[in-house]
Amino acid sequence: MSNNTVLVVGGGFSGITAALEAAEVGYEVYIVEKEPYLGGRVAQLNQYFPKLCPPSCGLEIQFQRIKKNPNVHMLTMASVSSISGGPGNFEVKVDVAPRHVNENCTCCGACAEAATTTVDCAFDFGLGKRKAAYLPTVFAFPQRYVIDAAKCGKSELEAISEACAYDAVDLDEAPKSLTLNVGAIVWATGWKPYDVTNLTNLGAGAIPNIISNMQMERLAAPNGPTGGQILCEDKSEPKSIAFVQCAGSRDENHLSFCSYICCMASLKQATYVRAQYPDADVTIYYIDLRTPGRYEKFLARIRQDEKVSFVKGKVAAVEAGADGQVVLTVENAVDGVKMKATHDLVVLATGMQPSVAGQALPAGILADAEGFVAGDADNGIIACGCAKKPLDVMRSAQTATGAALKAIQTVLGR
Repeated sequence: MSNNTVLVVGGGFSGITAALEAAEVGYEVYIVEKEPYLGGRVAQLNQYFPKLCPPSCGLEIQFQRIKKNPNVHMLTMASVSSISGGPGNFEVKVDVAPRHVNENCTCCGACAEAATTTVDCAFDFGLGKRKAAYLPTVFAFPQRYVIDAAKCGKSELEAISEACAYDAVDLDEAPKSLTLNVGAIVWATGWKPYDVTNLTNLGAGAIPNIISNMQMERLAAPNGPTGGQILCEDKSEPKSIAFVQCAGSRDENHLSFCSYICCMASLKQATYVRAQYPDADVTIYYIDLRTPGRYEKFLARIRQDEKVSFVKGKVAAVEAGADGQVVLTVENAVDGVKMKATHDLVVLATGMQPSVAGQALPAGILADAEGFVAGDADNGIIACGCAKKPLDVMRSAQTATGAALKAIQTVLGR
């Protein structure tokens, strides 16, 4: 008899979708997510396609579905350490890190006020700071603070604990391990932005006012480090913004593949700039513009904006200019002319890597040279979303629905 429980590894948009599709037809589902919240990369965006919605829009609907469904169990700050067995009878070991905040938390923020240690905020890709006691994002689910106890001294931890009026701080909480017996596994581990500091040829990490496309999302987001203002490092308003496409993508020295979303991300971010700064100039430097299907209409609309210029050409060199500006050397592929252009802010359209790229995968899960999961569901482990290939949110959700169906067929022994 097959075990009718489904495990979903990854709590991003595709993982949540797969979990709900299985749970809402009666199957027990466990979501294992390494972060302290569900929502994955979508939670870090300002807006996402196809409707340019804020992430809270789509995610809140999913969170409400989870709250109302007793078949869904979630483990945050958790990771899979081993998988044994096979289809219909997997044994999965899961390690859970301590949050040090229990379900009594009301998100009053007193613990954060008592904390004095600050660290770089990974959620904002290092553009901002957070306290050692923090709420991961304003619409975090579960809506509960986290205490980064390893960053604090004894006196600070005592102050944090004493500040809580609801007995929600548990400094004695220890790491734990548990075993789940499941019939099928959906592998929805998602993606991570390619490390922008690898792009030394484009000035990343060395020249001010050069950021990644995901950092741009955080700058534009109302819950980001600048409250939604797109600013240069000196807090000035940029008057000229450049988007450099294929930053590391389609490059044998970095990512050999097209990341699918980068062109659309830059076009979308151009709308952020134009809405915020009507007089600003935007230039998009590209090799090819890939806007499949319905997105061609979006590209056509952006092309009509006289303040947005498109230059087909490769950025050959980047250097620091005067007053914090950035100077690009570009080889124009149309007329063959090499030119220099100066901008206040440069956004590198970095590609997406599988989150587990470079890691050994459990249970014989096969990955290609880039880290995307290869193969089919014969082994009872079904990949979906960006764990499988670069996708946008809509297509990630579609693959998740298919993965849920395959997981159900697996537990039924079909």
